Amino acid sequence: MIHITLPDGSVRSYEADVTPMDVAKSISEGFARNVISAKFNGTTIETVTPLTTDGSLVLYTWNDSEGKTAFWHSSAHVLAQAIEELYPGVKLTIGPAIENGFYYDVDFGNISISEKDFKAIEDKMLEIARGKHEFKMRSATKAEALQLYKGNPYKTELIENLEDGTITFCDHATFTDLCRGGHIPNTGIIKAAKVLSVAGAYWRGNENNPQLTRVYGISFPKQKELTEYLELLEEAKKRDHRKLGKELELFTFSQKVGQGLPLWLPKGAALRERLENFLKAAQKKAGYEMVVTPHIGQKELYVTSGHYAKYGADSFQPISTPKDGEEFLLKPMNCPHHCEIYNNSQWSYKDLPKRYAEFGTVYRYEQSGELHGLTRVRGFTQDDAHLFCTPDQLDAEFKNVIDLVLYVFGSLGFENFTAQVSLRDPENPDKYIGSLENWEKAENAIMSATIDKGLNYTVKTGEAAFYGPKLDFMVKDALGRQWQLGTIQVDYNLPERFNLTYKGSDNELHRPVMIHRAPFGSMERFIAILLEHTAGNFPLWLMPTQAIILSISEKYEKYAEKVLNLLENDEIRALVDHRNETIGKKIREAEMQKHPYMIIIGEQEEKENKITVRQHGGEDLGMISIEDFSKIIKTEISKTLKSF
Repeated sequence: MIHITLPDGSVRSYEADVTPMDVAKSISEGFARNVISAKFNGTTIETVTPLTTDGSLVLYTWNDSEGKTAFWHSSAHVLAQAIEELYPGVKLTIGPAIENGFYYDVDFGNISISEKDFKAIEDKMLEIARGKHEFKMRSATKAEALQLYKGNPYKTELIENLEDGTITFCDHATFTDLCRGGHIPNTGIIKAAKVLSVAGAYWRGNENNPQLTRVYGISFPKQKELTEYLELLEEAKKRDHRKLGKELELFTFSQKVGQGLPLWLPKGAALRERLENFLKAAQKKAGYEMVVTPHIGQKELYVTSGHYAKYGADSFQPISTPKDGEEFLLKPMNCPHHCEIYNNSQWSYKDLPKRYAEFGTVYRYEQSGELHGLTRVRGFTQDDAHLFCTPDQLDAEFKNVIDLVLYVFGSLGFENFTAQVSLRDPENPDKYIGSLENWEKAENAIMSATIDKGLNYTVKTGEAAFYGPKLDFMVKDALGRQWQLGTIQVDYNLPERFNLTYKGSDNELHRPVMIHRAPFGSMERFIAILLEHTAGNFPLWLMPTQAIILSISEKYEKYAEKVLNLLENDEIRALVDHRNETIGKKIREAEMQKHPYMIIIGEQEEKENKITVRQHGGEDLGMISIEDFSKIIKTEISKTLKSF
């Protein structure tokens, strides 16, 4: 007998060679019908894999992220089979599951596929799926694997890097693929499939290698779910921050300036400034001091911090000066500069904590194929802060930063989020700097603060920064997509590398603890996500223009200017549309520009010294006094923007 521990802590006994599916059936036949993947002792296995030892078993359904991974990984095999049958002679490479769906990279040779070919591929996939073919894993020798793929240089390269005895294949129907495993029981579970797009992709991401065609797809266990997903995609296209950013005149890009380097237009710059001022006001109340650091630093600064060793080879290369041997780097991080600011003075324990904040622009060389609007750029501004405190102050300081992050989220309408505690990977110590003792202290501090604050959290091993563990905030937007926004990190290592000290009550020198913190993360990425979350309908306090004044004709321009002055005196951001256009056209264009309120002025309004107010989206508030309109604006803002 073997003993299987389930996620609820219960232990069940079975005969050796029991399969995960057998275990599922022993729990409930109904549950077993929904099980599509399994993990045993932390390793993903098939639902039909015999279990021969004691261990922990987790069973996954479509509702689990691991279940979706297995579903989409299996679907990638079906996509590959469909392509191979429709286009004989193509060379398959790799096809993983991704966050939403899967892809397969294919060398099509001289064949070019486009959107017109998608339906044929989808139909073939569903034809294969209806066969209810089981996914079966088998081992193969290196010689057998090389023989099978003797005409495919891509698979051959993969096999050459594998050890004999570790090579496995997955078979279903008449199709075979090199694979480590992790599949659904059979193809019949796939009820709906869609080819989403094709794109170019270099083999193994290296631009010196051949270019392949990457075919993206997605699949579901129900047609209804695919329909809902495609509707979501259409809504996402409408909300695409690149589209909205252009329509709302917030930012642009220029090939002459360079890829991944956004240019902020006046409206976008004003939006950024309001966000910065919002956070600066909260930081001031929380005891932060603003600092400013240069955009470059000597290479040695980043060698000391460890950033050069970790990122130097893949980032912007050193800048040589006329002085022999002198090299500078574009700033990849603000933290080394803040360490040197701390080092400018001698501190006592009575002076701590020191909280330095900066909206600091940093530069990282992202591959051109990975650049995407504002979410992936080469130059971006972080709302960075670094807190230097005693070990005794760490818990309170960390919790205060959590409060600040939650205040930011609440003021901007991000209400659906979870916290992710990102820890080091104990199996891969070379990824990190610093002693095990310091890492354990930092990880324990984050876990303690997270639990005490009552956050809904998950733990992710291997996701820590190279210098310390972190607490990341995973936010769901209006479309249900998850984004990482806001991060807090505990760092015992940089204080050691920069020899940071303070004099303790014992009159001896001690090492401070460092907290890295960025509620927005980066201004660029945050604004992109906020644009898509709100569809450009920002919270009223943040809108570039809170009200636009539309006069029915030129006769009422003077009264329009009077209304504008009164609103501006009440600190309401407004403007007048002076154009000689029909009121209907002005209203339509104001709607497109997403102005929250439209103030319509004509003969009756001027006569009664009032305004007619129309809200974005079509609701008519009728004719009211300017004072009452100001109260409406201030009441709405106060509901969202509470004091910190």
